[in-house]
Amino acid sequence: MGSGWSSEEERQPLLGPALGPAPAAAWRSREAAAAALPAAAPGPGRVYGRRWLVLLLFSLLGFAQGLVWNTWGPIQNSARQAYGFSSWDIALLVLWGPIGFLPCFAFMWLLDKRGLRITVLLTSFLVVLGTGLRCIPIADLMLKRRLIHGGQLLNGLAGPTVMNAAPFLSTTWFSADERATATAIASMLSYLGGACAFLVGPLVVPAPNGTSPLFASENSRAHIKDRIETVLYAEFGVVCLLFSATLAYFPPRPPLPPSVAAASQRLSYRRSFCRLLSNLRFLMIALAYAIPLGVFAGWSGVLDLILTPVHVSQVDAGWIGFWSIVGGCVVGIAMARFADFIRGMLKLILLLLFSGATISSTWFTLTCLNSITHLPLTTVTLYASCILLGVFLNSSIPIFFELFVETVYPVPEGITCGVVTFLSNMFMGVLLFFLTFYHTELSWFNWCLPGSCLLSLLLILCFRESYDRLYLDVVVSV
Repeated sequence: MGSGWSSEEERQPLLGPALGPAPAAAWRSREAAAAALPAAAPGPGRVYGRRWLVLLLFSLLGFAQGLVWNTWGPIQNSARQAYGFSSWDIALLVLWGPIGFLPCFAFMWLLDKRGLRITVLLTSFLVVLGTGLRCIPIADLMLKRRLIHGGQLLNGLAGPTVMNAAPFLSTTWFSADERATATAIASMLSYLGGACAFLVGPLVVPAPNGTSPLFASENSRAHIKDRIETVLYAEFGVVCLLFSATLAYFPPRPPLPPSVAAASQRLSYRRSFCRLLSNLRFLMIALAYAIPLGVFAGWSGVLDLILTPVHVSQVDAGWIGFWSIVGGCVVGIAMARFADFIRGMLKLILLLLFSGATISSTWFTLTCLNSITHLPLTTVTLYASCILLGVFLNSSIPIFFELFVETVYPVPEGITCGVVTFLSNMFMGVLLFFLTFYHTELSWFNWCLPGSCLLSLLLILCFRESYDRLYLDVVVSV
């Protein structure tokens, strides 16, 4: 996918004739890479300073998409009073995120055939439409709820690009010793946007005074509705600015590739799926990613609802969700930078992270059952267990992405990550669907966390890692 551009001319190898013609099969193994060594170009490629601007624009788009997706979860009690949302509505507003991944393969095809710029522009335009739809002033609450649902769906359709294209962007613009860091930044900012929703929503929108929506005063309901609409208008304005900046400057690729892997040929769209579905090692590590991350994403989306039975306020739940994801983003970028310096350690890093995730998720679940376990149920223990869980799980995402690409190279990056994020969102969607019917009893949801983390830990332990793309860059670039 490193050379899957928008025209036949742009599909030519970017390193020039010095690399020589080579079929896609020539890059399928380390032996093939070593065999191509005599025809290698003398230099490792070139990087451009503008790569950081491209990374910034893409990361901010992911941040905005994550912020819009998680608008309603942290303020669900206020939204019930202002718009008359039911439990089904609240769950569905979160569920539009994984539903938006149903056409994920169409976005992967677009990224593979038309390149990064066209795909990112379409994605940002969908977010603009979605946030604008939520801001239409309508007095009819039924129609307003439908517009909000439609806006969340359009924003969900932008999810496949902001979550899948990070490894493609890092390969296209960054050298081999910066790829993991760039992947971490581009992928983590989407989660950071979801974390900021835990902060922005509860701080701007007041919590209801404890009365039911039926008996709440009109003044209180109108005040909450006005504050929610303030958040909606602010998000719409930020998204419009990002779309304008992306439209003004977002090049599809650099003039020269930053590495040999960026210039090498990749498998076709159809052959890529055949390779992925027939690779047992990939399927193993894909399940290790999809199951726990899907469970955690659904759990985070309704964290306020989960913590309500243990008498945690909407503001406290927002702070817990915020710091758990922020901690994961910081540690994830730090881990990725470490992986750039110390190569070939991705499996070991994942083993350490999921060992910690299993312990912290078990701690949280047992703490919520303090009537049986007699563990102390305090704000400190809830904060500590939730934040540690978020740190361990969220920081594993860029490490997983890099390991996926290395495992199935030369399958294009966008297709590889698209398959695994599709699986993750399907797990998340199934859990949220069951949550709509069993929202009064959430203890089973808490037990899904340690179970999924333990399963992932076992799969990673049995996984045999390989680094074919890195081997190509290191050997051919020397």
